[in-house]
Amino acid sequence: MIRLMIVDDHELLRLGLRQIFSEYHDIEVVAEAGDGETAMRLCREVLPEVVIMDVSLPGLSGFELTRRLKTARPVVVLALSVHDASPYPERMMEAGASGYLSKSCSVSELLQAVRTVAKGGRHIGSSIAQKLVLSTMDGSNGTPFDNLSSREMEVLVLLAEGHRLAEIADAMHLSPKTVATYKYRIFDKLETRNDVEATRLAMRYGIGTPA
Repeated sequence: MIRLMIVDDHELLRLGLRQIFSEYHDIEVVAEAGDGETAMRLCREVLPEVVIMDVSLPGLSGFELTRRLKTARPVVVLALSVHDASPYPERMMEAGASGYLSKSCSVSELLQAVRTVAKGGRHIGSSIAQKLVLSTMDGSNGTPFDNLSSREMEVLVLLAEGHRLAEIADAMHLSPKTVATYKYRIFDKLETRNDVEATRLAMRYGIGTPA
């Protein structure tokens, strides 16, 4: 029996996933959470084996939540997001996720992914893998964000969502000085001069928009 926790800020999506998994005898949903802090607490209490999570969450992002969960205890993370293009999948895998699916995936692929990562394997959604392969084959450089680290990507997401420096530092459990350093590295890599330019560029690619 695979002990599963669902982390997504949309209640209807959590309900739908719970109903899907209830039809299969080898998967049990032991908890669900709408934000990262609640997920951290429940993970310590109910000890799930696999955590399905969105990338965009209130408070802790999926990137930071994945890092903390992987540090706290042996748990497998499977990302499920509307963001199905680079650099989201790469950065989540760097943070410690074992799989990444688009929310448009089929039920059969979702089930396959859960069972695969629970056994220690990895699973990248078929549509996502195709995009990654095609971007490599056509010689394109992907997006302007491909050179950002997972930490820098998280700071950019929070900036694009309108969070202030102090709020980002608090959410990431970092000092404002460290977050400022990340921010200026982002400006340098994206060739932007300030928050407004970086945010406009991010929003153009759908980064920071509600998932």
